[in-house]
Amino acid sequence: MNAESPQAPESAPFPRVRSGLPASAPIAWLGAGWSDFRACGLASAFYGACFALAGVLLLLAFRHAVQLVTAVTTGFMLVGPFIALGLYELSRRRERGEPLALAPTLIVWRRNVAGLGIYSLILIVLYLVWARASLVVFAIFYQGGMPTIESFAAEITRFDNLEFLVAYFLVGSFFATLVFAFSVVSIPLILDRDQDTITAMLASFLALVRNVPAMVVWASLIVFLVAVGVATGLVGLVITMPMAGHATWHAYRALIEPQAEPVPAA
Repeated sequence: MNAESPQAPESAPFPRVRSGLPASAPIAWLGAGWSDFRACGLASAFYGACFALAGVLLLLAFRHAVQLVTAVTTGFMLVGPFIALGLYELSRRRERGEPLALAPTLIVWRRNVAGLGIYSLILIVLYLVWARASLVVFAIFYQGGMPTIESFAAEITRFDNLEFLVAYFLVGSFFATLVFAFSVVSIPLILDRDQDTITAMLASFLALVRNVPAMVVWASLIVFLVAVGVATGLVGLVITMPMAGHATWHAYRALIEPQAEPVPAA
């Protein structure tokens, strides 16, 4: 008698990525993010406070190492998506008409531990490479000893040491674009569909390639929201970062077609 072997669970199919979204689409995502922020109230503000605290801790950690200022940026981009996990879940719960409580969002990472773990490892590798590249640019192009934060900011505003500024901008832009390309919808996909990390990152890259004008506007809005938060002494992050987190969920909904419901067997 032949016993039937148990079937392995099927992996999630590759997401269907939409194309040709208008450049104005991110404005609508941000508006929806603001609506979610207002609806979720203190739960969203809690995650905004976490963003502000993370910014303070990173600045304190690197305050005496201006050559690692890129590492501060990278570190913020590293912890940001994981802080935003709760924001994505809040938007998902509001979408489904579920209670907008904070407590369930604090453990939402359990839904796909493997996918989120691999994603974090990939970001950590990028973080270390970016930090090393920052040191190399300072060593090759920067003239004089290591500056203070004040003198470094002054050089940027006066465009002193132009060769260094160009090299620093190009290297930073390369890594920032790389991180953005592979994270546009990665974590919402991993969270919502139990998607594997590589597939989620490839879908994010495809979403960027198919919707370049919208992605340029979206990236610019994210930079603007972070800049506003930093310019207000990090206090503004309590509002701007939850808005960006909620808006990212709506970006995911706009860029990725809904998953087809399985047809029940006859």
